[in-house]
Amino acid sequence: MMRTTTMGVKLDAEARERLKQLGTAKDRTPHWLMKKAILEYLEREEAYEREKQEDLQRWQQYQDTNEHLSQEEMKTRLKHLADRARMKAAG
Repeated sequence: MMRTTTMGVKLDAEARERLKQLGTAKDRTPHWLMKKAILEYLEREEAYEREKQEDLQRWQQYQDTNEHLSQEEMKTRLKHLADRARMKAAG
């Protein structure tokens, strides 16, 4: 069972009214809209932070090893993968 807790969000009158109007238009409560907005924000920002950490790890690996691919090497590898995928799909 998930335990929940109440948190307060202070909004000005304009934001509260906008929430009410949008809730009415969507047949949702302002609470539902706020919860949905917060959860979507968390998902987006957590994904960004994960990607940022992966980028930092890749950069560190490059600095440690100096291993890299040129643009032409990458194009060749990607073309090879695409060709293999097409052959697999065709046959």
